[in-house]
Amino acid sequence: MIAETVCSAVAAAGLGIAAVTAYRKRFLAAARIAAYALVPLGLVMTGVVEWVADTAFSPTAWVGFALLGGAWAIFATTRAVERRRGGGTRKERRAAARSAQADAVAPTASAPSLGQGARPASRPAAAPRATASDDFSDIEAILKKHGI
Repeated sequence: MIAETVCSAVAAAGLGIAAVTAYRKRFLAAARIAAYALVPLGLVMTGVVEWVADTAFSPTAWVGFALLGGAWAIFATTRAVERRRGGGTRKERRAAARSAQADAVAPTASAPSLGQGARPASRPAAAPRATASDDFSDIEAILKKHGI
């Protein structure tokens, strides 16, 4: 009963403020204020205020809200743990990682545009250490090839 009276008084005050605002030639703002003022009155007339008042003072309703909050907390915690772990067993995660690496390169990919000669097929197993003169001879050959 008190909630209905308060909501009706708020609606009446809001409509009064809207009338003053409209008198000052601010019709858009007045219409907005009137719309907000009618919301509490509409809630009273539909019975929502009575339902909320009955729910707010009901211990059973508060226990229900607590259970819903607990269920939500458990759900959120399990989701966070699942994301942190990556889901599944260790074998499943490793298999997923391997398949992701295998899918990274298309199986029917074309050869590189530089051709097969750009990359040596295999390295010699035991190449002798190059001396300083061998290193410079390679550099000289490269420079001569480019005309330098």
